[in-house]
Formats: sequence, structure tokens, C-alpha cells
Amino acid sequence: MDAEKALELVKSGATLLLLDVPQYTLIGIDTQVFSAGPAFKGIKMIPPGVHFVFYSSSTRDGKEFSPIIGFFIDAGHSQVVVHMWDKQEERLLKVSEEEEERYSQAVRNLEFDKHLGPYDLNQYADWKRLSNYITKSTIERLEPIGGEITVTYESGMKSTHKSAMERALDEHLMNSKFSTPAEKPPKRGCYYTPIPRVIKRKGIESEQLTSLNLDKAKLLETLLAKDYGGSEDSLLGELQFAFVAFLMGQSLEAFMQWKSLVSLLFGCIEAPFRTRSHLFTKFIKVIYYQLKYGLQKDRSDAEAGASALDDSWFSSDSFLHHLCKDFFSLVQDASVVDGDLLSWTRKLKELIENSLGWEFQQKSAVDGIYFEENDEYAPVVEMLDEPSGSEPTTA
Repeated sequence: MDAEKALELVKSGATLLLLDVPQYTLIGIDTQVFSAGPAFKGIKMIPPGVHFVFYSSSTRDGKEFSPIIGFFIDAGHSQVVVHMWDKQEERLLKVSEEEEERYSQAVRNLEFDKHLGPYDLNQYADWKRLSNYITKSTIERLEPIGGEITVTYESGMKSTHKSAMERALDEHLMNSKFSTPAEKPPKRGCYYTPIPRVIKRKGIESEQLTSLNLDKAKLLETLLAKDYGGSEDSLLGELQFAFVAFLMGQSLEAFMQWKSLVSLLFGCIEAPFRTRSHLFTKFIKVIYYQLKYGLQKDRSDAEAGASALDDSWFSSDSFLHHLCKDFFSLVQDASVVDGDLLSWTRKLKELIENSLGWEFQQKSAVDGIYFEENDEYAPVVEMLDEPSGSEPTTA
């Protein structure tokens, strides 16, 4: 990149100014992780829009790290976001408006430029695929009081159905030398949408109640109308918010919400093929890119260390395996399937099989997701009109 283009990006992009950060502190933004050196004062050339900032303080030798603290920002063109390290609390705090304006002017005058690391624009496409449905309103609706997301505030959460992933996050918290503050921190969780695991209603037949629990389509419609204002993209925004908070922020609460939303959507039997084909196509694309990024093997040690997703935690009896197996069978047995939904389901199945080594048993010799061109038993493939709305470019 030539100097003129770089200067243009410095001036038009947002800047994250982080003052007095101790050496060896891990600082992350989106899919990128930095280790703070003695001269580090933040990140420049950040594309405007939604981002997730996270960090983990270190011991003086840089060998042990505290639980991650993260927060979402919606950065505007040329905006400067300023935080300063508090030595007592060992965390980043916002500065006053007056100080922020003073530091912002110094940044625009390029006084901090040589101390700022550049945002790697080559990784921006990955971030957009993980966050394209997260908006400013998503953040305002879901973020906790104070904006900080950290497993430390969730240490009192109890669940009777803990997966290997949840237990691993618990263990990470318990084994950290920073995880037991002198005073128990207040519970400050995100404002996630409650997703009932089991539907209970008085005054209806047991067969009807069983049907409601077997097919979550009616629950999905109720939640979309009541909690998401009828917006499919708002639901997908919460799914992405939870995944990012879980993967980058190592939040157990976020993983449980991601699991609940994935279970809800994969628990719908009729909706993917009749009433909500476009929603399910978008959902499969979202979870495809989430798993594709989360299961990458070629990330650096720093990036891998800041990610909570580990394929060793995905066993063949995990919730995701059962849900995917059932959904792939649904697609196999469906008489009519939207073409885009079928295409992305194929991609998801290939990704999971190649990354995790899972094998999904078919009910017959013919794989229902891959049909011969003239197979009389293949489902009818319909190409539905594309809905309006922005989608990230695919790779």
C-alpha cells in the first residue's frame, strides 16, 4: 500500500486509542489479536461500522492471562474511541468527553500515529461474514450495563445441562489466577431474548403440546413477532452477537444463547421448506461462516488462544451433531427445497464432515443432499426471489 493511500485510510477510518496498556496485554479487535509492546497505543485504519474489542491482562512475564473482557463498538468515519488503562482494576475505562475530544484532536494531528498498529484489511471480509446482521440497535438491545462482556461476571451462572464446551469454559475461569477478585463482581449479563427449551401451555391437548415441542416453527413465529418486531435479520443479529461474544469474548452466557438459538432454528420442521425458506438460507450461511472461522487450524497462537472454539469439544454425541443430523435428514426427505437452501446445506455438511470428521448416516443408499441429475426421488428444487437486504460477499 502506498503512503498516500495509507494516509487516506488513517484519516477516513476509525481509531481505537488505548492509553497506558501494560506490555504483553493481549488486545483484540474482530478476528485480529495484538500483543501490546512498550510503545503500543492502539489501532488505526479501522473500517467504519460494528466491531468487537477484547483484551486480556497479563502477568509481568507475559505467561499467564486473565479472563477476557470485551465490548462492541459502532465506529463512525474518522471517529476516535479512547480508553485508558486503570492499574487498580486492571481494565480499560472510558475517559471523560473533554479528554476524549483532546485526545481525538491529537490523533487527527497524527501525534499518536507511529504508536498505532494498522487494522489488517485482509481479514475484514472474515469479520463482515461473522457480523453482517449486527447493527447499532442490536448492540444497544443486548449489551450489558456498562457494555463489558466477560465470563468473570457469569461465574455464578448455573446450568443442569452443561456440555463439554461449557465445562471447559468453567475450567478456564477456575484455573485463572486472576479469576478470584477480592470482592465478588456484580452479575452484569447481556439482555438476551429468553428462548424456552420446552413449550408448556395450559388448556391444550397433550398431542398438540407434543407437536409444538417437536416442531418449533410456532415458537419461532411467536418470538419473531414478540421479541424481534417481525425482523428475521434482528434474530440473526442476536445469533451473531452471541457467537462473537462467545468465540472472541469467551462468554459462557453467550455460548448458551447461541446454543438456544441454533437449537430453536434447527428444531423447526416445516418452516425451512414452506414459510421461512429465506430465513433458513440466511441462517445456514451464518452458521456455515461461524463454524468455518471457528474451526480454522491455521490461526496464530495469539488468535487461537483468544478463541474458545475447539473441535476437540465437539463429540459425535454433542447437541450440534444431533441437530445437524436431523436437519440434513429433513432436507433429504423434503419434497420441495429452495435451491439456495439446498446449496448452502450441502456446503455446511461438507464443512462439518471435513473439519470434524463427522459422518451422517443416510436412510438409503442415495444421499438425500446429493442427487443424480435424473433421480426420480430427488426433491423439487425451487429458486425463490431474493429478498431485499444486504448480505456479505461469499468466498
